[in-house]
Amino acid sequence: MQQAAAPKISFVSLGCPKALVDSERIITRLRAEGYELARKHDGADIVIVNTCGFLDSAKQESLGAIGDAMAENGKVIVTGCMGAEPEQIEAAYPGVLSITGPQQYESVLEAVHRALPPVHNPHLDLVPPQGVKLTPRHYAYLKISEGCNNRCSFCIIPKLRGDLVSRPAADVLREAEKLVSAGVKELLVISQDTSAYGVDVKYAESPWQDRQVRAKFFDLAKELGELGAWVRLQYVYPYPHVDEVIGLMTEGKVLPYLDIPFQHASPEVLKAMKRPAAQEKTLARIKKWREECPDLTLRSTFIVGFPGETDSDFAYLLDWLEEAEIDRLGCFKYEPVAGAASNAISNAVPDEVKQERWNALMARQQKISARRLKRRVGTRQQVIIDEVGPTVAKGRSKADAPQIDGAVYLSSRRPLKVGEIVTAKIERSDQYDLHGSVAGF
Repeated sequence: MQQAAAPKISFVSLGCPKALVDSERIITRLRAEGYELARKHDGADIVIVNTCGFLDSAKQESLGAIGDAMAENGKVIVTGCMGAEPEQIEAAYPGVLSITGPQQYESVLEAVHRALPPVHNPHLDLVPPQGVKLTPRHYAYLKISEGCNNRCSFCIIPKLRGDLVSRPAADVLREAEKLVSAGVKELLVISQDTSAYGVDVKYAESPWQDRQVRAKFFDLAKELGELGAWVRLQYVYPYPHVDEVIGLMTEGKVLPYLDIPFQHASPEVLKAMKRPAAQEKTLARIKKWREECPDLTLRSTFIVGFPGETDSDFAYLLDWLEEAEIDRLGCFKYEPVAGAASNAISNAVPDEVKQERWNALMARQQKISARRLKRRVGTRQQVIIDEVGPTVAKGRSKADAPQIDGAVYLSSRRPLKVGEIVTAKIERSDQYDLHGSVAGF
């Protein structure tokens, strides 16, 4: 008896790491049910597009990806953040098979089953126990919660993804343990608001190994630090309890790295943005963190050109940056987003002023970044290898998150392998990257 061919699915994943985790989960389930992944839309039986709806430019990219899939294939299922407000998609592409919002894995799978029933083959339906990952094998994103309780005026994420829903600590730890036993060397802990983890469930305990673990930022970070992988904390709002985690960094349990989206420094702008956490004491806290953990790397994002941002607000931000010495920085020019409260704020900043401020901030940051990196010249750093070339390998130190931060370029006397962690002697630096040679394995 001839085995029926496995149905093929082409997949497009747009947006942030949180959306990538959603994509990985959907793919894992589909592979477990015997579906195959196709590299091209035209060879697939169906296309799934996981959209991003955070900014208008992201929505345009999502609509473009749906259009391409419709043109090349015609059978398209849409999910993700833009799917939470389906009218725009329905208007542009009335022929899509189904539209669902973010995290609605079951609805996506139901839509696939309706359009393309699974063909089971016990010999082929083998999925690695840790699931199918879209990131390289040596690092993985670990999503600890969905949604957000903050109501920042420029953001519609709570509208798209709902309020905070934290996963039980034991669930997160089981997933992390599986990933580490499958060879993952670095866990990137993500959510919309990582440090708010567990607030919604009143930090409920769940059984892990021989003990109860609270669903609390510190407790979870401490347990993850016992698994033997690098643990990188991302999207951390600077609530007071973040101070406790610095101790885990000095003990080497989690990486000395914090990704904190400060967004601005001027008290007036922060008030208009409705940002959570007390920002006035931030500089003093950063100073204290660095005294306690001199190796700490701080990454942040900022928005320039927010409605009502004055020249003096912007000058305040530049001075603040100089004093805070943020190591890594992403900067966005404010964009109004349909449905955001900030659209009602008067005194819009003209586009050319936004551009000037963006240029000025990035130029200032480049100098700060170069200065911070220079301090690492002559030191030895542990580096995880992401890519290997004929003479030079590209990796990241503990200070570098994948895809958003700088890199370390290394020469080595012996061939290196992707995913291995080596000791490197840093010989020189530029604005964003380090260069050196392997000094130990």
